Amino acid sequence: MTTARSQLISVEATPYYHCVSRCVRRSYLCGYDELTQTSYEHRRDWVEKRLKQIANVFCIDVCAYAIMSNHYHLVLHINTEQANRLSEHEVIQRWSTLHRTPMLIQRFLKGETSTEAEKNACLAIIRTWRERLCSISWFMRLLNQYIANEANREDGCTGHFWEGRFKSQALLDEKALAAAMAYVDLNPVRAGISKTPETSDFTSVKARIESLRKDEASAPSLFPFAGNPRNNMPDGLPFRLLDYLELVDWTGRQIRADKRGHIESAQQPILERLGLNTHTWLKICTQIEKGTLIGSASAIQSVLPQLNRQRRTGLQIP
Repeated sequence: MTTARSQLISVEATPYYHCVSRCVRRSYLCGYDELTQTSYEHRRDWVEKRLKQIANVFCIDVCAYAIMSNHYHLVLHINTEQANRLSEHEVIQRWSTLHRTPMLIQRFLKGETSTEAEKNACLAIIRTWRERLCSISWFMRLLNQYIANEANREDGCTGHFWEGRFKSQALLDEKALAAAMAYVDLNPVRAGISKTPETSDFTSVKARIESLRKDEASAPSLFPFAGNPRNNMPDGLPFRLLDYLELVDWTGRQIRADKRGHIESAQQPILERLGLNTHTWLKICTQIEKGTLIGSASAIQSVLPQLNRQRRTGLQIP
């Protein structure tokens, strides 16, 4: 039995979520289908471009992504503060980037709404749009619908392209966030598609490395790293970029099948700060898709009321 989305996503519980969408049957999102001798590599570009387009409209930040052959991974951050700061006209402008603007709203923009009832109706619509701009369900809907339509048009068929629902996991603390991001960025390495993070095409880690080489402050359309956030600092991930890149590289080297040993003296700064040892970290990074809640036992217990749940189930991080 599926779990209600309201029991999986609650900004009061955590703003961070790991989401996965998979294709149905043998449908190919990207990659090369050996059975039909057909390449779908160009579809990776579809997903990446659409993802960035939606991220620039929504008040949802992309922390990490990896686009694979029959599925993709995202780590998302719900930015409710940004949504609340938007003016009514900014909400309309953003929503209209991806949708047609109703005639009533067009009249509102021109100052042509003459009655109180019309103005109230416009304000109600804008409130709904503001809520949707920080909704992961709407974010994933607009991404998946577009890709499904394009793929079905190219394949000359109709019907479902994706599984019925995307999978979401709540990331309840910094340990869970770091583990999920590293898990997502290392997908091509684990799958044997790429040898290193910097050669992993269509991943957030490669985009961040390319921006770093260009001396850019942050990769376009990705949630920046803020280090250890303090008051009056810009929003961002609670790690340093260089620490995170070292963590991803170190983790990737440990989980390779031909290198099973642990480097006991090579604990990275971020691991030390999060209070994780190497053995625990590697276990987490290979089991991240188990359960719908990820975090310490106390973190999981504390969010059960917000998610209207009673049982403390999920991947518990010591």
